[in-house]
Amino acid sequence: MPVEFGFNEVVTREPEMRENGEFALIARLAELLAGGGPRAGAAPAVGIGDDAAVTAPGGATATSVDAFVEGVHFRRDTAPPSAIGAKALAAALSDLAAMGATPGEAYVVIGIPRDIGEEECLELYAGLSRVADDTGTAVVGGDVTRAPALFLAVTVVGRLPDPGAFVGRDGAEAGETVAVTGELGGAAAGRLLLEREDLGTAVDADTAAALRRRQLEPTPRLSAGAALAATGASAMIDVSDGVGADAAQLAAASGVGVEIELDRVPIQAGVAEVAEAAGRDPHELALGEGEDYELLVVLPTSRVADAGRATSAAGVPLTRVGLTTAEGGVRIRTSDGLRRPPPGFDHLRHRPADGGPG
Repeated sequence: MPVEFGFNEVVTREPEMRENGEFALIARLAELLAGGGPRAGAAPAVGIGDDAAVTAPGGATATSVDAFVEGVHFRRDTAPPSAIGAKALAAALSDLAAMGATPGEAYVVIGIPRDIGEEECLELYAGLSRVADDTGTAVVGGDVTRAPALFLAVTVVGRLPDPGAFVGRDGAEAGETVAVTGELGGAAAGRLLLEREDLGTAVDADTAAALRRRQLEPTPRLSAGAALAATGASAMIDVSDGVGADAAQLAAASGVGVEIELDRVPIQAGVAEVAEAAGRDPHELALGEGEDYELLVVLPTSRVADAGRATSAAGVPLTRVGLTTAEGGVRIRTSDGLRRPPPGFDHLRHRPADGGPG
């Protein structure tokens, strides 16, 4: 559906915005976003600056909408504008990665509070544009409006040749392998480092910087998602709310259980040290805090080796962490056979989500 890119009741009352004007800002944003090279088929016939975007997609499309709200998903005192823009688009694209989709277009709605000026808006869009360039995504439309707090609503469209090529959450069967890409816990440890200066000595400077980057500028696993889809993934979900909560969503959609072996969970370097300094359990950060934007995937056991080679070729390791069972819910098993409750973040409860019976 064509989406308008207009400035409704914009920010022209503020001194900086008033000086340059609404249409000058639109022109600067359009120029900023035009620098990338979208993949074939992603370039719009009509893009930013008109009343609506016009695209001519081929094949099947997958569309996802993601909200990114100040005070919920980020804080402006710990995240610079460029990181806010980059993370908003990366988080939205992570949903396409979990479907195995190739990114096409993105539409961005931004709500701007009165204490943000034009240069900060441009810095935010510069971060967003960098992710668009890196992933071959064409930002072709959206809207800008006044808001009491900064927010972005990002709609992304991905494509594959036919609908059956997409990987959903509902295809897992009992007795299959559960695996995860990359490493977990880095985003949660990075958030702690950003919020608490006293934790800065828990790890060396390079490790601390890597953890902060994991929180501020995550990488959507688009290539790994495509590789997993091509090698026969049964079900997949991105790790945005924590493995415990996201595994519960996948399990419920597929009508199976998920059993995770705690000792197999890959944890990013530095997470254990930061967790210890903060008085936290590193497994709680790895399984319960989310925002790592890795992929939790279910595969037929016969396809795991091929899938691991395919994701490694895409630059991301794949680790087997458990299996699916006929018994519903999510169970976390320790090496001594004990069960732990599955942690995970629930945006409405503001506490760990109930991942199912333990």
